[in-house]
Amino acid sequence: MVTTVKVAAAQIRPVLFSLDGSLQKVLDAMAEAAAEGVELIVFPETFLPYYPYFSFVEPPVRMGRSHLALYDQAVVVPGPVTDAVAAAARQHGMQVLLGVNERDGGTLYNTQLLFNSCGEIALKRRKITPTYHERMVWGQGDGSGLSVVSTPLGRVGALACWEHYNPLARYALMVQGEEIHCAQFPGSLVGPIFSEQTAVTMRHHALEAGCFVICSTGWLDPEDYAAITPDASLHKAFQGGCHTAVISPEGRYLAGPLPDGEGLAIAELDLALITKRKRMMDSVGHYSRPELLSLRINRNTAVAMQEMASDPVPSETSMAETSMAAGMSHVIEEINHV
Repeated sequence: MVTTVKVAAAQIRPVLFSLDGSLQKVLDAMAEAAAEGVELIVFPETFLPYYPYFSFVEPPVRMGRSHLALYDQAVVVPGPVTDAVAAAARQHGMQVLLGVNERDGGTLYNTQLLFNSCGEIALKRRKITPTYHERMVWGQGDGSGLSVVSTPLGRVGALACWEHYNPLARYALMVQGEEIHCAQFPGSLVGPIFSEQTAVTMRHHALEAGCFVICSTGWLDPEDYAAITPDASLHKAFQGGCHTAVISPEGRYLAGPLPDGEGLAIAELDLALITKRKRMMDSVGHYSRPELLSLRINRNTAVAMQEMASDPVPSETSMAETSMAAGMSHVIEEINHV
């Protein structure tokens, strides 16, 4: 039985407008983490090809070009990009939680992919509700991905960014025995207040769920700002907001937080701390009241079309038999009347 796990949260700079460039950054970070003995690494929200920072500062009428460029760079699952990450996961014997802009037909989704150490996609889930400006970019996910995956390292779950402000989404993972929670944020957005809010939110989930939290945020170099928007008055929107860290079930920082720049927050998790926390307060066990408060979840995959079973067409024989039976019933009624 595994008792300790070495993990990493990546704070990493995307190569804006280049899927190949950002993918290479992922592969390089995996190799760096593997050299440190890391068994699970978490990357930022929709890191491939990049988070749509443009949507935060561009009005809808002007973001068409940027949005279409994101379509061109988006990831098809499965496809060549996921194959490359899968191969690296196999090579390093590493679990990988990766955020991508997934293209499915004419829609983009904020998608989280968990690759196991064999290179298989063990979890694919879509952000259930894009936040604020993101609603102009991504479609909505469904409940089919609100699942915790059993791995040799522990039970792993994931949410993206402000999904952590949906307490029922978090509870859905908690009730499935989540032990290691992977959180993804864009970073470099909204300013220092975003970093402060992320700190509170991540530590609270660790305490309430009694699990470890691996939080990864992206980072933009100041030279990236002008590539997103030429309006210098808006560049302050990309300053601050990073908070990459690993947090224990007791709410303590085991690595990080990283306020800016690129780097890996690496920590060793002592899984015994989960029981130490939960013996005092198990939110889905002895501290819950399911007869008073409980959660219902729809795990069905949202689909645009479902085949309906058609009623069988009656045969001529069955129609004749039905007619005869009706006639006999009428005769019996007449006899009874007499």
